[in-house]
Amino acid sequence: MRLRHIEVFHAIMQVGTISGAAQVLHISQPAVTKVLQHCELQLGMPLFERVRGKLYPKPEAHRLFAETEKLNRDLQGIRRLAASLKGRAVETVRLVSTPTIAISVLPAAMTNWRKDFPQTRCELATHHTTEIVNMLRLGEADLALSLQDPRHPGIVAEPLAQGVLTVIAPDGTWTPAQLAEPVAAEGLSGELIGLADNDPLGEMMVAACEAQGVHPVFRTVVQTYQIARSLVEAGGGMAVVDPFTAASASARVQRRPWAPAITVQLYLLTASHSPLSHGARELANSIGMTARSCLEKGCA
Repeated sequence: MRLRHIEVFHAIMQVGTISGAAQVLHISQPAVTKVLQHCELQLGMPLFERVRGKLYPKPEAHRLFAETEKLNRDLQGIRRLAASLKGRAVETVRLVSTPTIAISVLPAAMTNWRKDFPQTRCELATHHTTEIVNMLRLGEADLALSLQDPRHPGIVAEPLAQGVLTVIAPDGTWTPAQLAEPVAAEGLSGELIGLADNDPLGEMMVAACEAQGVHPVFRTVVQTYQIARSLVEAGGGMAVVDPFTAASASARVQRRPWAPAITVQLYLLTASHSPLSHGARELANSIGMTARSCLEKGCA
C-alpha cells in the first residue's frame, strides 16, 4: 500500500462513505474512488462491501486498519508539524483533560508553564476518559489527564498526584472538632448529591456505604464533580468528590476525608508509541507539581 492509499483507506474506515472521506480529505469523490480502486487492485482483494452507497469493511480491512494506524497517525503528525513550521509556531502541544482537572488544576499549571514556553501553542480540550483514550489512539492529542487508569494496552498511565475521596458540605455543617476526623457512611446527613451511575468514584463511594450497611438516597444526581461542588457551595447538600475538586472549593465549603480512605490518583495518559516533546513533558511536570501543591495548600 502506498501512503496515499493508507490515507484514503483510513478516512473511509472512519466515516464509512466515499463522500464523507472526500470531505475529510478535501478532495473530490471520484479521486477517493480512484485511489481506493487502485489500492484494492494492488492488494488483489476488495476491502469493503458496497451496500446502497455505504461501505462496510471486510475482516481484512479491519486487520489492515489496525496495522496501519500508527503510520497514519505519524503522517498526520508530520502534516501538523509542517503547518506549525509554516505558521512560525515551533511546537504545538495538544492536551485533553477530564473537566475536573481542567478546572481545578490546569489554570495554575498552564500559567506556570507558560513562563518558560511563551511561544509554544497549546490546544486544550475536555472530554471524559473513554473519549480521551480514542483521541490518544487516533493521534488527536499528545497527552491527557484523567482520574482513571483506562488499563488500555495502547495507553501509558503515569501517576502525577494522589489524594483521597473527600466529603464536602456547606460551611457550618461540622464543628471544628469534627473537621479533624474522617466521615464514614453513617456520618452522611441531610440532602445528598449523587454522581451518575457510571462514575467510577461514585460507584466506589456507594459500594463503601453498602459495605457499612448504609444505603444512600440521592434525590439530586449530577454528571460532573464541579456541579456537585457548586451545589454544595450554594447550600444544596453534601457530596463525596475527588480531592482536587474538594481542594478547589470556596470558603463556603467544609471538607473531610472519606472513611475508609479511598485513594484517588491523577494520571498522565499518553499513547504508548508516541513520546512526548520537551514542551509537552514540561507541561506534564508543571501539572504534577501544581496538583500536589493543590492537595497540600488548596487550589486557590
